Amino acid sequence: MLNESETLGILIALAQESRLRILRLLLRELPAGLPAGRIAETLGCTPSTLSFHLGHLERVGLVHSRRRAQSIIYAANPETLSGLIGFLSQDCCGGVPESCLPVVPAPAACGPPQELVEG
Repeated sequence: MLNESETLGILIALAQESRLRILRLLLRELPAGLPAGRIAETLGCTPSTLSFHLGHLERVGLVHSRRRAQSIIYAANPETLSGLIGFLSQDCCGGVPESCLPVVPAPAACGPPQELVEG
């Protein structure tokens, strides 16, 4: 679980519109991620602006990167989001968060739409 300082860093990062849009795009592309060029093209931002925002998101642990040939692939880090939700809900319901309804249902959080799941 995250501590208060880490949580504040994440919330500050997400309080900026471009970074929030980048994270939401990368969440839609889990687990594969996207090359930096595709992110810039999709969101209509310059490479230098994108690099600045991705660096900020990476520093707080919301995204991670890996090199693939000539590209850098960025992906959201769902573990950090889970830690954020855990921190924010740890005192929920009188300190017994298990008695609360789920904040984010697991299938909706990172899985494919139900109709696409093959049985």
